[in-house]
Amino acid sequence: MSGRKALLRAYKERKVEAGVYAVRCLASGEVWVGATPDLSTRQSGVWFSLRQGSHREPTLQAAWNAHGADAFAFEPIETIDAEGLDAFGRASRLKDRRAHWIGTLSARGLN
Repeated sequence: MSGRKALLRAYKERKVEAGVYAVRCLASGEVWVGATPDLSTRQSGVWFSLRQGSHREPTLQAAWNAHGADAFAFEPIETIDAEGLDAFGRASRLKDRRAHWIGTLSARGLN
């Protein structure tokens, strides 16, 4: 098996963890909370849209523009056990836990 095929197989066989994450601005203390079906890939998507200046959360984009990438941290804060849940059940659980963490951290919501 070629190296490329082995990498593709490993990617497809990896365990995907759904969960809730926080994006923190270390300079201002602001926090944004989001939920995703795949925590392992979410940071790269958020950082990409911020670098492009196209993130859909204007307060996060403004803080990124003001303080720069080095002032931000991505933090998974909870994984969700989605085993046995259909897509609707998983989405509902993610939404509930996201709301919990927004309240707990006095954060703004993402998604």
